[in-house]
Amino acid sequence: MTTLQDFSATTITGKDQALGDYLGKVVLVVNTASKCGFTPQFEGLEKLYADLAEQGLVVLGFPSDQFANQEFDNDKETAEFCQLNYGVTFPMFHKIDVNGANAHPLFTWLRKEKGGFLGDAIKWNFTKFLVNREGVVVGRYAPNVPPADIEKDIRALL
Repeated sequence: MTTLQDFSATTITGKDQALGDYLGKVVLVVNTASKCGFTPQFEGLEKLYADLAEQGLVVLGFPSDQFANQEFDNDKETAEFCQLNYGVTFPMFHKIDVNGANAHPLFTWLRKEKGGFLGDAIKWNFTKFLVNREGVVVGRYAPNVPPADIEKDIRALL
């Protein structure tokens, strides 16, 4: 059985990160964008991370530019924007595709594990996937679901 721990990704600072390092944690994986109507959700994601990290939550942000070109051209701009505007301290990763032939394997797997309302494709920025401590996807949340509305499900896994 495939789990989160079978994947790796490049951090926003260019380092390879084995997602197996998050085994034993509850993980919220989010495709993000810096120039989107949902961008203020960074604040809620950071609040969840700050409030629940000690109990075992990690939020992983994956910038994507697949929806209306709402992400900066380079990782440095994205990192600076997220930190300066929203105080983001949770792990952020290199900009990726979440759909299509060039989709990052992590997102191909996430979509397969938890399809959306109209199939498995991600429809917009800030789609969220909740992964339990064993690395199994247990929830998918639409972009319009605020991070605070996921807190109850996260706490149930912690």
